[in-house]
Amino acid sequence: MSAEGDAVDSLVQTSFTVMAVLSQAAAAHDLSLTQLRVLAILRDREPKMAELAAHLGLDRSSVSGLIDRAVKRDLVRRTASTDDARAVHVSLTPAGQRLTATLTAEIADLLTPLTTKLAATDQKRLATLLTKLLD
Repeated sequence: MSAEGDAVDSLVQTSFTVMAVLSQAAAAHDLSLTQLRVLAILRDREPKMAELAAHLGLDRSSVSGLIDRAVKRDLVRRTASTDDARAVHVSLTPAGQRLTATLTAEIADLLTPLTTKLAATDQKRLATLLTKLLD
């Protein structure tokens, strides 16, 4: 196999491991993987519904259903946009912020054993390379 093929295969295998950890953490809190992604996105921003749909790669009606369920659990809230009367922003409630902090810590605890196999310089290099892949 070529170096490129090795890198792709390793990336796929790593993604399976990470997805399993994320699915485990989400299920422990009665969340789907997509609901976990929504909370992760909202951790750092308050997007409009259309922006959230685009970020998730889902249609607006699917995202509306996701947000409806999260609102019922008091994890997120909708707020009318001040600059566009048709738009709605989505943000975490205090309960959503607490759950997101808990999930972040739990996921870090589950993934840390993978990264501690690497020296600190390799961990930094891995972070740099992964960030470069996502740019």
